[in-house]
Amino acid sequence: MIEARHLVKRFQDRKRGTVCAVDGVTFSCRPGEIYGLLGANGAGKTTTLRMLATILAPSEGTAVVGGYDVTKDPQMVRSCVGFLSTATALYGRLSALEMVEYFGRLHGLDEDTLRRRIDEIFARLEMNEFRDRRCDKLSTGMKQKVSIARTLVHDPSVMIFDEPTMGLDIMAARAISGFIRECRDNGKTVVFSTHVMSEVEKLCDHIGIIHDGKLLAEGTLPELRGRYGIQDLGDLFVKVVEQ
Repeated sequence: MIEARHLVKRFQDRKRGTVCAVDGVTFSCRPGEIYGLLGANGAGKTTTLRMLATILAPSEGTAVVGGYDVTKDPQMVRSCVGFLSTATALYGRLSALEMVEYFGRLHGLDEDTLRRRIDEIFARLEMNEFRDRRCDKLSTGMKQKVSIARTLVHDPSVMIFDEPTMGLDIMAARAISGFIRECRDNGKTVVFSTHVMSEVEKLCDHIGIIHDGKLLAEGTLPELRGRYGIQDLGDLFVKVVEQ
């Protein structure tokens, strides 16, 4: 489970001084559920998810992820979290197999468990045909499968997806969307950020609309439509951020 509690993140900027990228964000997500953070570029989505994944430390507030506090037990949080983003680079000189092995060992998997997990994941994602190919020789869709595999190798109970379909072609994007649904169906806790309205409508059980670092509204899509009297999600989003 994820429980974010009044998360705040401030940065120092030479020109603007103190910038508050995330301002008091509070929400929760249960196992077997997808919580979608919907916001424009620069709204605070990525910063929020990076705090949940312990990549960034909160300036104020905290979060409990998989039963562990991100500020008190960051290493334990990392052990139960998988973080996937299209912005995450691969080591080009490693093969797909070597890449996933590397991350499995970083997570402390013993060799027998690592071999079993790799065999399972490579078969599930249909990666065996390019398992020995260098990452810098892979297509965009293949690279994203490698990113998924390294995210999954330690079998995390919490999955965090930061704009995972951005820049992908329609086939790769559909594969990622299917994988996100599968994570939910397998009982994982899933947080998913996007600015694409159609992805929210298709994937998310609960939605949080974030703008200028603040969580302005949240609920199920039917709840939000009923609350604002607007059926079109794009129009609803504009209504929320401009009110």
